[in-house]
Amino acid sequence: MGKVAAIQMTSGHVVPDNLAVAGKYLREAKEQGADIACLPENFSFIGLKDADKVQAAEADGVGPIQEFLRDTARELKMWILAGTTLIKGDSPTRVANASLLIDAQGKRVARYDKIHLFDVDIPGRDERYLESKHVTPGNEAVVADTPVGKLGLSVCYDMRFPELYRELVSQGAEWLAMPAAFTVPTGRAHWEILLRARAIENLCYVVAPAQAGTHPSGRETYGDTLVVDYWGQVLSRLAKGAGVITADIDLAKQKETRARFPALDNRRLGLGAAAPLLARAVSA
Repeated sequence: MGKVAAIQMTSGHVVPDNLAVAGKYLREAKEQGADIACLPENFSFIGLKDADKVQAAEADGVGPIQEFLRDTARELKMWILAGTTLIKGDSPTRVANASLLIDAQGKRVARYDKIHLFDVDIPGRDERYLESKHVTPGNEAVVADTPVGKLGLSVCYDMRFPELYRELVSQGAEWLAMPAAFTVPTGRAHWEILLRARAIENLCYVVAPAQAGTHPSGRETYGDTLVVDYWGQVLSRLAKGAGVITADIDLAKQKETRARFPALDNRRLGLGAAAPLLARAVSA
């Protein structure tokens, strides 16, 4: 059994201030016995305008944000999932929204670039997002070993695309991270429902650290950081404000439940079972 922490923040446009807050809560997570602590999407920077992402991005492996993550992980001897931070790529106008996994020795062991970008007009509001204007989408599902089991990485809007999580489970994922900066209207309507659905259908723990409240840019995020178990039960939550929650990850109980309720083995369409069915359809 291991313990995971999820951190809720209200990040702004001043990177050192965000890192100071993140450091405070990472230390609280360690004091509460966490083996790994998960930060929200955009934990290190939420700009005053979308174009600020490009100026705030760091080169891969270099910069004060990534140094902070390495140094803090080593100091605390604790794994850190850095929800997302902005990493430069080949484009001068777009960056990656990257989730970085750092081990207790300060070594980066995985990087996941957000695949599904939030290009949406919010229903019922004069509120529009075009994440793809300044962010390059990722194209690879990522699963990594951690002290609390095999982790499938994802970010925020990804949670609306269940096929990603089928792929992660096919690669052995036992828990899923969904760091987010959800809007208030969509959060109120769908946040908890989507998280619990992804947990239930994949028999996986779900850890969802969130941004919460009103940011210096005027943007509002929903919050409601959650940890959900493989049966869809909410183990821990922080609805509002900034702070830390923790929950235990019990892989033995999860394995027992997957054996007694073998929904993942019973799939007939999709990963694993698709090829024979499609072959029969083509031959017919």
